[in-house]
Amino acid sequence: MPELPEVEVTRRGVAPHLEGRVVAGVTLRHSGLRWPFPQGLGELLRGQRIRTTGRRGKYLLIGFDHGTLIVHLGMSGHLRILPAGTPAEKHDHFDLIVDGQVMRMTDPRRFGAVLWHAKEDGLVDEHLLLRGLGVEPLGEAFSAGLLYRMTRRRSAPIKQVLLAGDIVVGVGNIYASESLFKAGINPRTPAHRIGLARYEKLAAAIRETLAAAIEKGGSTLRDFMAADGQPGYFQQTYFVYDRTGEPCRICGAPVRAIKQGQRSTFYCPNCQK
Repeated sequence: MPELPEVEVTRRGVAPHLEGRVVAGVTLRHSGLRWPFPQGLGELLRGQRIRTTGRRGKYLLIGFDHGTLIVHLGMSGHLRILPAGTPAEKHDHFDLIVDGQVMRMTDPRRFGAVLWHAKEDGLVDEHLLLRGLGVEPLGEAFSAGLLYRMTRRRSAPIKQVLLAGDIVVGVGNIYASESLFKAGINPRTPAHRIGLARYEKLAAAIRETLAAAIEKGGSTLRDFMAADGQPGYFQQTYFVYDRTGEPCRICGAPVRAIKQGQRSTFYCPNCQK
């Protein structure tokens, strides 16, 4: 699944082709993705100027004067910028046509979403899918102190607390494993047993890991590609993720894998206590 770095790479890729441009048309194929396409979306967007592109967690936000288009890439989705008129293929579901180009959403598994939040419904942060999200890990509100305060009554393993998204958003399975390794924290450690000093290391590790992933274009494991069709390369530098049995890059011990909440977790038993 595309995580925060992949969505941010996508946002940066499409932004120069969208911001300030007027929508010439919308093409919807099939009835929708995870949820039905908004009724009358073509009429809502045609002739309207795109003011901003943003991101909230794993959601891409395309802002207009009268509302916000919310795009989620789901398990296997990606966006590309193509010449207008490029023939669609089987899994191409949504086109936003702008200035002779098309932003096309491809989603083989159809777990993504294209939704509309009207201005009269309030701030987009109050949308049902966004209102419960935690702070942005690359924003000023994210800190070790926040992690410490919000976990004093959380007995769940720290890996699961990070994935929950209600304290800090967008730290998905890949980057949670990598960040915990960098911080030297075992992913099974109950969140409330981690002290402020160790949360200082974890907060710094999360920031560094996500920033490095964005710089390398995200991770390409199965379906993700950037808006220009290029893959990401961060997976080439993983310390633990998907490296079961391989030697730890720091101590040489075999990397282990366990299941936590139906998700695979990777860690080094020597480096992460």
